[in-house]
Amino acid sequence: MKRFFITALALVVSLTTFADEGMWLLPLLKKLNIKDMKAKGLELSAEDIYSVNNSSIKDAIVIFGGGCTGEIVSPNGLLFTNHHCGFGSIQALSSVEHDYLKNGFWAMNNKEELPAPGLQVTFIRHIEDVTKQMLKGVKEEMSSQERAEKIAANGEKLKAKAEKKHGGKTISVKDFFGGNQYFLFVMEVYKDVRLVGTPPYAIGKFGGETDNWMWPRHTGDFSVFRVYAAPDGKSPAEYSPENVPYQADKYLTISTEGYKEGDYAMIMGFPGTTTRYMTSYEIDKMLTVDNPNRIYIRGERQAILKVHMAADDAIRIKYASKYASSSNYWKNSIGKSRGVEKLGVKGQKAAEEKAFTEWVWKDMNKKRIEEYGQALPLIEKYVEEATPYESDVQILSETLFRAAEILNASTTFYNRYRRTESIDEALESVKRFYKDYDEGVDRLVTCRMFEVLREMIPAECRPKSLEVIDTKWGGDVKAFTENLFEESVFANEQRCVGAAAAGDIAVFENDPAMVIMKDASALYNELLAKIKPLKEDYQRGHRLYIKGLMEMQPERAFYPDANFTLRLTYGTILPYSPADGVLYKYYTTIGGVVAKEDPNNPVDFTVDEGLKKLYAEQNWGGYADADGTLHTCFLSTNDITGGNSGSPIMNSKGELIGLAFDGNWEAMSGDIAFEPNVQRTINVDVRYVLWCIDTLGGAGWLLDEMTIK
Repeated sequence: MKRFFITALALVVSLTTFADEGMWLLPLLKKLNIKDMKAKGLELSAEDIYSVNNSSIKDAIVIFGGGCTGEIVSPNGLLFTNHHCGFGSIQALSSVEHDYLKNGFWAMNNKEELPAPGLQVTFIRHIEDVTKQMLKGVKEEMSSQERAEKIAANGEKLKAKAEKKHGGKTISVKDFFGGNQYFLFVMEVYKDVRLVGTPPYAIGKFGGETDNWMWPRHTGDFSVFRVYAAPDGKSPAEYSPENVPYQADKYLTISTEGYKEGDYAMIMGFPGTTTRYMTSYEIDKMLTVDNPNRIYIRGERQAILKVHMAADDAIRIKYASKYASSSNYWKNSIGKSRGVEKLGVKGQKAAEEKAFTEWVWKDMNKKRIEEYGQALPLIEKYVEEATPYESDVQILSETLFRAAEILNASTTFYNRYRRTESIDEALESVKRFYKDYDEGVDRLVTCRMFEVLREMIPAECRPKSLEVIDTKWGGDVKAFTENLFEESVFANEQRCVGAAAAGDIAVFENDPAMVIMKDASALYNELLAKIKPLKEDYQRGHRLYIKGLMEMQPERAFYPDANFTLRLTYGTILPYSPADGVLYKYYTTIGGVVAKEDPNNPVDFTVDEGLKKLYAEQNWGGYADADGTLHTCFLSTNDITGGNSGSPIMNSKGELIGLAFDGNWEAMSGDIAFEPNVQRTINVDVRYVLWCIDTLGGAGWLLDEMTIK
């Protein structure tokens, strides 16, 4: 059977999709998008945005940490990202004595910048289409396993060759369009990253959980870091006092000219995951199983955390990042289900599948039927047969692996011991865990998670070590949990240190928390083993479905689902109407911050005292818009998702005008289907960022190294 390759040339088709829709691969901009981008107002060339041989905008965009985007804004490695992206590092550097989360922090010189252990940024140095190399020797008649093995072998050879060519750099090969196309990425990772500044919580998290995913928005969602390099100013290096600020070849110019309705806007960053080719079968599973599971379990945990964080500053600091991480996706799941149902996305997908099936069987084309006739049945079969197993996997993950921290401590210890066979090294790894741990809170959460697991998974499908809740404890989950915490050495750091001093690994291996975790992990792996062959068939069906759609609609410009690779999206600054008779403006102002102050909800709507003072004085420090007010946030039609947090939003000249940080509630279905009438990106205005740094924070020295237009 003839092999099928999707190449850049094959993707050169007319743009009939909505122009604002799409997370576009940079190497294809010149062939696919540049004419439309220029028609919308872009004043740059494709080479200015992405160049193989010369410095371009892509060289200023980085992966920040493990799941966000950042941008370099000075020749000395200064970096902007979102406050919520830097939140984990800010929390780790905070204490009751130095509460940077609550009060903010501004370094007044390089020496005051704070090293952020474990934080790293990644530059993309080179991107190459390697589809032909990855699919060499792959035949359509191969089984899913044979195909996967051949592609894996090709990938290893390709990576080895690239590692030799690009010595010292990290190589990654990613698949696109369900495995129909492949790109190789050459990356350079910098591990010395330091906190330069962060606004106080009342600015960086203003609106909190209440305003998350909502518009109008008034959140100053930004933080400032700096990338450090070896003494040569270029080479990556582990943290050292001898390191110097990274000397950037490319950094973004900042514009304070503002924007107006209809202006061109583009965003470059690392969108995490979309499922735009999801079928109606998968949507049904998401609505009835995946999202309800997540919403319920996380909601139960968060309710406990919220009470104790509000009552104790030490607990608040310890659990701030954990709570924020959990609640963000929890609310996302609520909004996604709501949006999918309200906008009829399942029906849209079903209509597309009907059209696909009709195309497959049109004219009884034997080749087409043999190749694509199996695509949707394979996906439907997978959803039907794998869902019970996947539901149990999700419940185990959410209750035990994610939420019950005493079990996580045992896993952290055991995994390090298996690698090193050293109790001392295993102890050191778990000590870092206890820095942000409270035994009393974990007792309550773990007890509730055991109860939830028992509610949701039948007795015969639970980890064996939990059977004693019924056989020994008469179904009393609270008594079982209290006994677990009394007996386990992982209940607190002191007990763990004491057990390690004895030097007997058997104490840890036979610990009740470890026994539960081993049983849960064994069950988890059994479930994954049952899912694996079904998943292989699904992947084949998914790949053929996308391939068939592209063949069925040759006039349509296709873009691949997000997979945390560098993408560009372009659109315009626009308002939107969320409901009949309602029209949202495309920007907010500082007046809205002051107006939202709510003593009844001090966590989300406390207004910073310094901000109130400057507001009363109408002191905008030269950062006001032409209308005389200080803008805080604005809307654009760009197509983003999680991972794009911290991405630069740029004007037609490629100048920074803000930082993307959220999507809007009405379009939470956007990861599955782009909704052009209501889908918006929420951005913090760079002028508000500069005002917070300079006028409010008093760190104007940082602006001296930026290029500000």
